[in-house]
Amino acid sequence: MKKLFLNALFALACLGAAIGTASAETTRVLMQTSLGNVTLELDAAKAPMSVENFLKYVDEGFYDGTVFHRVIDGFMVQGGGFTVDFERKDTGEPVKNEADNGLKNLRGSIAMARTSQPDSATAQFFVNLVDNAFLDHREKTRRGWGYAVFGKVVDGMNVIDEIAKLATTARPNGMRDVPIELPVIKSMTRAK
Repeated sequence: MKKLFLNALFALACLGAAIGTASAETTRVLMQTSLGNVTLELDAAKAPMSVENFLKYVDEGFYDGTVFHRVIDGFMVQGGGFTVDFERKDTGEPVKNEADNGLKNLRGSIAMARTSQPDSATAQFFVNLVDNAFLDHREKTRRGWGYAVFGKVVDGMNVIDEIAKLATTARPNGMRDVPIELPVIKSMTRAK
């Protein structure tokens, strides 16, 4: 009986350690937008470089006053690179693409935006509106790398959906799918 009790205690201790580890490897970020609040949960266990990179921008206040500048209903909403005056913000060095981390571009996931070069992501990110399997990592080639998911929306997906429904236009600089009324990221902070 004593041995059974000790085994049960050991199992509970292991479970508590596992739960503690999981929570230590996730960080929540509160994104306050002009259309409402969104809470993101970042997965540092599977995407450590992407999360570190994103949190660096969050902690610097980089995203405050930026906009969602690319909105495609039924696909994704993208932000983090332009001010309300549509000035491109200066960024730091690109981060290594972690799209091979096992996380998928599912509805509500947040991923690093990049150019056609796999290791070119800096500050811009997007939230998937639907499951976008074609953005997932397939192979370590330029075409197959995919887009690195590093977290997910855990509250406020209705706000993201509202952003997705905004009317869009093309800009003189050639950018398409730009909301006519730009949704502003007022601030991003680590959630308490």
